[in-house]
Amino acid sequence: ERMVNVRDPDLMLNYLEVLLKHSNFTKAASELYISQPYLTQLIKRIEKELGAPIINRHRLPFSLTEAGQIYYQYLENLSAEHQRLALQLARYTNDSTEIIRVAVLESLGTFLLPAILPRFLKDHPSVRIQVVEGFPHQSEERILNDQADLYMGQTPETLNYGIHPYINGGENYYVIIPATSKFYQPGHFILDPSTYNLDDLLQEPFVLSSAESEIRHQVNSLFQNRKLVPKVVMVSNSVITVANLAIQGVGLTISAASILKRIKETPINLYPLDPSLIQIRYFIGAKKDRPLTDALRDLIAAFQSANLQMKIH
Repeated sequence: ERMVNVRDPDLMLNYLEVLLKHSNFTKAASELYISQPYLTQLIKRIEKELGAPIINRHRLPFSLTEAGQIYYQYLENLSAEHQRLALQLARYTNDSTEIIRVAVLESLGTFLLPAILPRFLKDHPSVRIQVVEGFPHQSEERILNDQADLYMGQTPETLNYGIHPYINGGENYYVIIPATSKFYQPGHFILDPSTYNLDDLLQEPFVLSSAESEIRHQVNSLFQNRKLVPKVVMVSNSVITVANLAIQGVGLTISAASILKRIKETPINLYPLDPSLIQIRYFIGAKKDRPLTDALRDLIAAFQSANLQMKIH
């Protein structure tokens, strides 16, 4: 069995990315400030240790072979493990630094974290934030098992009873109607709710997020409450992908302002959903009865005082 000794996976990843970008050893070596013979011999040495080529050199542009893709993934995993180890050890090796582990839903983190953390970190220079992304049930488990300190998410009503939520802000949901739909109204963006009967829209083909996502749970409840079964034509783990697929006419979907604002402007209609039927409420949660440090209390306070009411116009 051959084993590859990689002391710095990040360095190796960089070498491979630059080589693939240029599809030329001489140009890649120049950008990396190393010699072309060194780069060539390094790739050959790795291929010898692996027992298989990792770069398709015989056709431009260069690409990773199947073995190269496995090796690249190995480097990424190794890099991530190194980073996790460093963050975990920091809790014990640097007494002056407090590490706060924040579990967050990825689709929300891109909006919530930038709205809260810059000011908080400026006021708390001795605090470092470790962000752990995952589905809601994973974040809840991390809080309950003391693998995370706080959890930022949505829909506090569904939280495990062992987690106390601090609520602030939220947003409404919309049905995305693409230009290819028979329901599309040219020249309009946000439709008046009286334009259509909601049940008529809900009986169209839908693109939805995966069963583990919080949005999907709420969407399922919406259909169930109206005694309808969704016609799901495609599912994705990414709420961004779901919205883009809907915009391109694969089906309708239900999305929110924080998601829609990250998507290229395209002619669509947004049909607003009554907040009494379905809506997002943001929260930051902590394990009940767990003592909170001053920094944790301050981060919760920063969350509660931030302007987190997302709207789209």
